[in-house]
Order: sequence, then C-alpha cells, then structure tokens
Amino acid sequence: MSALLINQPKYSWLKELGLSEENHGVYNGSWGGGGEVITSYCPANNEPIARVRQATMAEYEETIQKSRDAWKVWADIPAPKRGEIVRQIGDALRKKINVLGSLVSLEMGKIYVEGVGEVQEYVDVCDYAVGLSRMIGGPILPSERPGHALIEQWNPVGLVGIITAFNFPVAVYGWNNALALICGNVCLWKGAPTTPLTSVAVTKIVAEVLERNNLPGAICSMTCGGADIGTAMAKDERVDLLSFTGSTHVGKMVAMKVQERFGRQLLELGGNNAIIVFEDADLSLVVPSAVFAAVGTAGQRCTTTRRLMLHESVHDTVVERTAKAYQQVRIGDPWDPSTLYGPLHTKQAVDQYLAAIEQAKQQGGTVICGGKVMDRPGNYVEPTIITGLAHDAPIVHTETFVPILYVLKFKTEEEAFSWNNEVKQGLSSSIFTKDMGRVFRWLGPKGSDCGIVNVNIPTSGAEIGGAFGGEKHTGGGRESGSDSWKQYMRRSTCTINYSKDLPLAQGIKFE
Repeated sequence: MSALLINQPKYSWLKELGLSEENHGVYNGSWGGGGEVITSYCPANNEPIARVRQATMAEYEETIQKSRDAWKVWADIPAPKRGEIVRQIGDALRKKINVLGSLVSLEMGKIYVEGVGEVQEYVDVCDYAVGLSRMIGGPILPSERPGHALIEQWNPVGLVGIITAFNFPVAVYGWNNALALICGNVCLWKGAPTTPLTSVAVTKIVAEVLERNNLPGAICSMTCGGADIGTAMAKDERVDLLSFTGSTHVGKMVAMKVQERFGRQLLELGGNNAIIVFEDADLSLVVPSAVFAAVGTAGQRCTTTRRLMLHESVHDTVVERTAKAYQQVRIGDPWDPSTLYGPLHTKQAVDQYLAAIEQAKQQGGTVICGGKVMDRPGNYVEPTIITGLAHDAPIVHTETFVPILYVLKFKTEEEAFSWNNEVKQGLSSSIFTKDMGRVFRWLGPKGSDCGIVNVNIPTSGAEIGGAFGGEKHTGGGRESGSDSWKQYMRRSTCTINYSKDLPLAQGIKFE
C-alpha cells in the first residue's frame, strides 16, 4: 500500500474531486506543471496526502498571456450573462460541497463542519454576485451645464491576481473570484503552498463550468507555487489588481512591490482582535462567544479573538466559566463530525505556540488553562488562556496565529476602548453590553477603529453581505459584500454634450 493517503481506501473519496497521486499545479485552459513537485501533508497526523507539480516561471508567463487573451472574450459578455456563469459555478460547488469540505478539513486541519461551511461561503458569494451582476453601475449626476449629461461609468480592471492563505483555502478565493468575474475581470489564483490540493480541486470544478459553456479556461487560471510566483505577480504590470491575503509581514512586502509600479492592491492581513466585556454584559452570551472566537479553527482565523478584556467586576467569574468551557471542548480528528477543535496547520505553528507561551510567562503572564503540546500524532496543542499580563505587554501586541487568549482586566470604558485601538492591526472587535449609549459610542468616531465592529457577538464568523476587511496594518482592503465590487473596477466620470453650444464649467468664458 502506498504511503500516500490518497491510495488508502479510507481516503478514496479524494478521487471524486479528480485528484490523483501527482497532480498538475497549473491551469490556463489546459493543465500543466513543470516545476518543483511538492507534497501536501495532513496536519492531523503529518502523513502525506498527495503531490502537486508547481508552475515554472515559463508557465507563469504563458498563463498571464492566456489570461489577457481570455479577458478580451470575457469583457464583451454582458454582466448578467457573466452572472449566469457564476451561478453555474455556485451550483457545481453545491454538488461537491461535502467532499470538498472534507478535503479542506484533511489538508488545512479545520474541523469538518468548518470545511463545509467554507465551501458554503463560496456558494453564498456566487449567489450574491449573480444578483449583483444586474445592479452594478454608477449614478447619473446633475450637470450644471444645459444640454449636458454627467455620468459615472464603471469598467473591469482586467486581470485580477488572487493570492490566498492556508487558513481559508476556498472561501477567500471565492470572495474575490465571484465578484471579479461578474465585474468583467479574469482571475489568476495562487493558493497557499501548503494547501495545493484544495486549489487544484476548486479549479477543476470551475474549469468544468467554463469548458461546458465553451469559454476560455484562462478566465479562471491557477498557478501553484511559492514566493517566486507571488513576487512575479506583485511586480507584473499586467496584473491590474492584486488581492493578497496573508500575514502583515508578507503583505507589506507585496504592497511595496505593487506600489512601485503604481498598481492596485487589495490587502487582507492580520488581526489582533478583542472582545470587551462590560459589567452589564449577558455572560450567557459572553462565554460561548469567547470560546468560539478564540478556539475555533484552532485560533487560525484572522478574526480570532486574541484579547479578552474584562471589567474588573466580572473578571474572575468570566475567567472561571471560560476555563471550564475550554475543558469541555472536544478535541480530535478534524473530519470526525463530533470534533470541535483540530490541529494547527504546521509544525512551525506548534513552535510559535510554545515560543509565545514562554514569552508571555516572562512578561508576567500566568497560564490558567492549556499551555502544552498534546501527546498524539499531528500538530495538536492545548487551547490556552493566559491572565495577568499588562495591556501593552509586547506579546499581547503580537499576533500569534495560534489558540492563545490573553485576558486583560480594565476599569473604565475609556480605558477599554483605548486598549482595543492601541494595537497595530484593526480588523475585528466586539463589546458585550446592554447600555445603548455605550453601543453607539463604540460604533462612533471615538469607538473601535476596526473594519468590523460588533456588539454582543464574537469577533469571528462574519456574514458575506457586509464588506470584510480592516484598517491600519490589516491593510485597508474590502472583500465580499456591500460595495466591495468597486475594488474590482475602475471608474470614469463622463460628460456628454448633447447640445449645440459649448458652455464651460464654473461659468468660465474663453472667447
């Protein structure tokens, strides 16, 4: 029996996604991959799943050319017709939702229900984009000149490069892909090097829809690769918009390369998210919210709660109840439907977890729950709660992509709001209170400085209907709902003179 999981009967379902022992990592209308062969590993046992052959730089160049050619076809198709193609992509994903969700669970390490939920997000965004395809556009504005019309025209930017992270290997691509397509763009996707099988499986589903409709496959291209492909995309002037999801450190380097060529970028970077619990909070909502937001996806969401700020009057009670709830979290294989908490994605993440705990102890923290690597196969660590740290301790201000929750004690609203905003990132935030005045102060100009500002719900688990993204070192990008579609288009202000005269704006006479 082969050492690869794909050849074991237990994992034969992988072949339903068109996967094999060695898979092509390039798609641009045809499949290829002449570069390095990489092996994808399962985080729950560190066993090899299957292999993917990555793109060479020559194949990247070929893919860019084919994508640009495909755009000439796609841009001429009316937006509602493009929406019909996106509808078919959503339906194709629906048919594979359970098996694709299982792959996400197997390769990324998140629990099965989250893997399926992530595919559902792509489906939901497709549904949203279909309706949007009949609604996008600009206003007709009043002109100050007689016989003139003033309108906004929105056109696609062209080629959208999409670089996604390991923690959401399906959904983030879906947010970008569905909206970019209905706006008239073509897409080039580079998924995370550690989740290449998911990239291949998703691309196969999308490619089948395009081919069935006699459309160029390069409308949705894919190049699996590492930093070489990502750097090429960032520097390439033919990539009209680069959407990057990942760490703030790498995102800054990407942003600088794109800015050097005056390119457009959409950045979704880190978060150091806080839940603030006031003295009047409903603790029956607080505890499950904190546990879900801190423990869910093993602390590997950009919206994971990393700081739990508790009013001094409820601090001890909430800590006790939350620690008790942590002990009841069901840990196990991520594809077991009863599991609530799976492994970290890589061995390197386990090392980061241990280093962060050691730093927290050195800076005055006390581990009251967890703090150890679990004695079992895979990259399992105990979900951890640490108390006693200063609000501005260096480790508290560091986003570590692991399940460590720092509990802070505050006295006043002003203090809590200030602590929320003092970190470099500005992604998600939430308060728990019944005070309506406080709610609107939190939402207002002196409240949270984050892109996601919640009340009485966790920091994670955003709906697709709102714009997703954050401020400061989170990057400022917006994806998914609301008017995020504008990121994928360019705006022209158009003045049309339908009179026989030539009046100038501002009443200027030039005669």
